[in-house]
Amino acid sequence: MADQKLGNPAVVGLAGFGGTTLLLQFHNLGLAGVGVVLCTALFFGGLAQLCAGLKEYGNGNNFGFAAFTTYGAFWMSLAAIWLVSSLGIFEVTTSDVGWFLVAFTVPTIIYTLAACRASGAHSLLFVTLLLGFIFLDLGHLGGGAMWNIVAAVDLILCGFTALYIMASIVLVDFGWKLPLGKGWLAK
Repeated sequence: MADQKLGNPAVVGLAGFGGTTLLLQFHNLGLAGVGVVLCTALFFGGLAQLCAGLKEYGNGNNFGFAAFTTYGAFWMSLAAIWLVSSLGIFEVTTSDVGWFLVAFTVPTIIYTLAACRASGAHSLLFVTLLLGFIFLDLGHLGGGAMWNIVAAVDLILCGFTALYIMASIVLVDFGWKLPLGKGWLAK
């Protein structure tokens, strides 16, 4: 029983992150309503990633633990912000959301450095995520709505990259090896 192969929690975390990121960008481009994004943010981007992160903790994977739980909390927090705002519990301004985004931009810088050692695909995922956060920071803190559109386009690439990495993990069990490339800062 000790040699039993266990599932890789990263597949759920990457699917939740990639799928929810795509859906939010479709909303930001006017293609999807906020309700479907809110529900997906709570359960797929939020809860599923949080569970994946906790499983990564059990595997001893600090990076997976930190990233999945951070972005799981991001999605759950964003959904809560939308809920308290729409229910009139608290007023949430655009700059409030901007500072919320800045709070997640900072750890993303650290995660990006680590990801750029892992693989080319991880490098692309986190560089586009970091740029997306920066563009959203600018858009919400007075730089103009154009930055939110730039962020949406960038984050669509980010979301598809997460799904590509997830596919590389799932498909290897079926004999397909998707190339991930060398990390941009790998030794």
